[in-house]
Amino acid sequence: MKILKYKKKKNGQYELMLESGEELSLYEEVILNFDLLLKKSISDDKRDMILQANQEYDVYYVALKSLKSRFKSVKDLRELLLKKQYPQELVEKAISKLLGQGYLDDRSFAKAYINQQMITTSKGPRKIEKELLDKGVSSDIIFSEISVFTKEEQLPKIEKVASRLLKSNRSRGGAVLKRKLVHDLQVLGYDISNIEEILSKMDFSDTKDISKREAEKLYRRLSKKYSGGELEYKIKEKLYQKGLYYED
Repeated sequence: MKILKYKKKKNGQYELMLESGEELSLYEEVILNFDLLLKKSISDDKRDMILQANQEYDVYYVALKSLKSRFKSVKDLRELLLKKQYPQELVEKAISKLLGQGYLDDRSFAKAYINQQMITTSKGPRKIEKELLDKGVSSDIIFSEISVFTKEEQLPKIEKVASRLLKSNRSRGGAVLKRKLVHDLQVLGYDISNIEEILSKMDFSDTKDISKREAEKLYRRLSKKYSGGELEYKIKEKLYQKGLYYED
């Protein structure tokens, strides 16, 4: 089939119009590799080879564009390409090529990810480690790179988060409140020893306003069912469960 016309497209491909009326979009590399500029024709036996070679470049360039928009782990990129329903073989070829060119690298990804999470989020090292494991980064790389998240880096972040949680507390006090903060900070991925070091310096006793407010809420709710001494007992019981104590 003769090639009647070449037209350059914006995405790095050329549109080839064949004498049969068919139009093919091919990457420049494919056109050069198959000498289509010189031959100005596509034989029937080469057509499938040309289209397969073009798809191989398509997978590669889609992957490269994705990496330029946001750095990814090998696993993330593989999942993205497979979701686009590219053949597994071509996905692995693209990944292998990108690894060889240095565009794809789990260690560099881990470094960038840890740094970004430390700067922009309240996450602790254990949570970041788990996220990197979920992204397919090896535990050896994670262990090596997470070391930048030192105790000196953790402590002020723990203090900031704990202070925010303490200020936003509306219903707990004492040991109950402290346990809640320990739990929340552990969920964020901080080491228990560092959490306890910060919380040991914080005051969990100043809960008079909270106790009064909770007692009033409990009174409004429980007085519909209880009265007298039983009502007082129920209110104190509920307050105790929240780590609060209130005497009117």
